[in-house]
Amino acid sequence: MNINKNNHNLNALRILGIESINKANSGHPGIVLGAAPIVYTLFNKIMKHNPKNPNWFDRDRFILSAGHGSGLLYSALHLAGYDLSIDDLKQFRQLNSKTPGHPESHLTQGVEVTTGPLGQGIAMGVGFAVAEAHLASIFNKNTDLINHNTFVLCGDGDLQEGVSYESISFAGRQKLSKLILIHDSNDIQLDSEVKAVQSEDLHLRFKSCGWETFKIEDGEDLQMIESTILKAQKSDKPSYIEVKTIIGIGATNQGTTGVHGAPVGNDILNVKSYFGWSEEEFIIPKDVYKHWEQNCIIKNEVIEKEWMKKLSSLDKELLLKFNNHLNNEINFDFKSLLNEIPLKNEATRVSSGNIFDKINNSQTNLIGGSADLVGSTKIKGADGIFDINNRSGRNILYGVREFAMGAINNGIYKHGGLIPFASGFFVFADYMKPAIRLASIMENKTLFIFTHDSIAVGEDGPTHQPIEQLAMIRSIPNHMLFRPCDYAETLASYEYMLNKLTKTPSSLILTRQDLKQLPHNNVFEEVSKGAYIIKDAKDAQITLIATGSEVELAISVSELLDDQNFKTKVVSMPSTNLFDQQSQTYKDSIIDKKTLRISIEMGTTYGWDKYTGDNGLNFGIDKFGASAPAIDVIKEYGFTKEQIFNTIIKAIRKEK
Repeated sequence: MNINKNNHNLNALRILGIESINKANSGHPGIVLGAAPIVYTLFNKIMKHNPKNPNWFDRDRFILSAGHGSGLLYSALHLAGYDLSIDDLKQFRQLNSKTPGHPESHLTQGVEVTTGPLGQGIAMGVGFAVAEAHLASIFNKNTDLINHNTFVLCGDGDLQEGVSYESISFAGRQKLSKLILIHDSNDIQLDSEVKAVQSEDLHLRFKSCGWETFKIEDGEDLQMIESTILKAQKSDKPSYIEVKTIIGIGATNQGTTGVHGAPVGNDILNVKSYFGWSEEEFIIPKDVYKHWEQNCIIKNEVIEKEWMKKLSSLDKELLLKFNNHLNNEINFDFKSLLNEIPLKNEATRVSSGNIFDKINNSQTNLIGGSADLVGSTKIKGADGIFDINNRSGRNILYGVREFAMGAINNGIYKHGGLIPFASGFFVFADYMKPAIRLASIMENKTLFIFTHDSIAVGEDGPTHQPIEQLAMIRSIPNHMLFRPCDYAETLASYEYMLNKLTKTPSSLILTRQDLKQLPHNNVFEEVSKGAYIIKDAKDAQITLIATGSEVELAISVSELLDDQNFKTKVVSMPSTNLFDQQSQTYKDSIIDKKTLRISIEMGTTYGWDKYTGDNGLNFGIDKFGASAPAIDVIKEYGFTKEQIFNTIIKAIRKEK
């Protein structure tokens, strides 16, 4: 192997990374030492990026999918001139630092996406390539305004995760040629050698998925790394480059699991000696900084200035559209659709589809689709199917790849210029949960639209009937879930999701079964509070709280209670997350703690006691569903108005 023992411009990367890890006494030095030549080449020789303007739209994007190698990324960002100081490196993995254990895009300049959960960085890279291809088709009318690459550095573990395979398959089918995946192939993972857990030929896997493949036998050969990446950039397919490296090169335990995830400690002296590094801790020679500045800033400032000329040459209308895309602007008259409230009962998935079609047809920055369920979820993009011959299409056929769909959408959003949406059956939020969680951490404005929201799915049975999913999604920090009760609440939910949320992803939960259209005073204001009184009663004795399809049921129950001289009010709570954000005064005005409080929701009762109190009643389902016609399942699980009414009366009499 051609070791770069005295290339200080490269080795500064390695040394800063392992010094940060040593100071924290925590981190992964193996990838820092082994993959540094790849990162050095990308930042200095290949990528167009301007550290002084990290949001330059036509920059090349770099994603460290192997997020445990953050020490390497932070060192590169510092040397390249991003807003990350030596003091920041010294605070690696410390509280409130800009250098957390895994890269976080909302914290650190130059970090494109939050990574660490393996495989998702690859999927988000696919999303970046989708966004680049689509936006180029829209804005490259007379100039190549949008023309950049996405480079993803992954490890062996990334390629063992299912989401990576889902995404690789999708990217190959779509011929996303601006995507280049570089594999730090060192044959070692935390517990064992890679061969103990994996035996397939990765090149054959990638080729079968429609990728170009390359292999570099010497991971220290900078010229070979550079020339191979340049070849990959000329391909009309996405490219996979396997680079054989030595994990922890220069350390006593190089090439073993011992150097994967533990600081090198005192062995750092041997590492420094191996690479001919004699500087004091965290000291970088001026000529190294100058080298990186020339390659990363001075060179790219010229390229960016040329790009700005292209931008200024856009005609006025196209420039306005471009800025609207960049700012995630939604210009739509949501209130006008109140004139289209159906006169008949209608499933909220149908209402949602009708509403979304009108929004989507007028807003060109929305893109997305379904995991092979458009016919059921009623959600699809406009302008045709996004495909090799129609990059302008905004309807993405993700195939049966729920996890990849969510993660690809995260990449689309973080690329900039588009607001992505994904739809599927609610029970399969289980498959998407890691991507939903990452969207919330990254503060993405992404939409998750789920249908078939309860046991009312019926014949498909317990595998397709959500029970615990409402509680699961509601519990995610910085995530907003809406479960509307009719067309009007669905419309108001969309308005809030698209107009009010800027750094928060959202989920819309919709029914398969038809629902009544209920009366509202000001539905946009009502939904914006998360909960409101939909049926009031003076001096109420009982408060019924319900969501979605159960609001109609709660009103029917309240009417039976009224007939028995129990003064009852009904609260519709389309968003518990929003309601929890309201003032205590507002919350107390909606849910009167002096009344008997009762929740009704066809899902787990977990969490409802915070609204109903110790003495309240919670009508829910704390076991799995059953396969039968919806009306029979609903009756079997006690969700008819008569069953709920009788249970309430028995509870009141028992209390007396």
